[in-house]
Amino acid sequence: MSTISRDEVARVAGLARIDLTPAELDRLAGELDHIVDAVARVSEVATPDVPATSHPLPMTNVFREDVPEPTLDVDEILAGAPAAEQGRFLVPQILEED
Repeated sequence: MSTISRDEVARVAGLARIDLTPAELDRLAGELDHIVDAVARVSEVATPDVPATSHPLPMTNVFREDVPEPTLDVDEILAGAPAAEQGRFLVPQILEED
């Protein structure tokens, strides 16, 4: 017995402003019924002694601790640049000025 009727699919499609043909309504009612059955089976297995998970594998943070350190000296950084002006890298202009 179907838990999701054709009329329910048509109502939801109307709310979502999706125009479905009668054949699509029948097909989606059956497909959604299979999805509801699958979710019901999973719900049967998910008992209180089974912890909820968001990922099948244990996740750990692989990043190092964020520790503030002194920054590099501006003059030292710009020493390797082909050109610098007012403490900034000097590059060729690529856009026209208005």
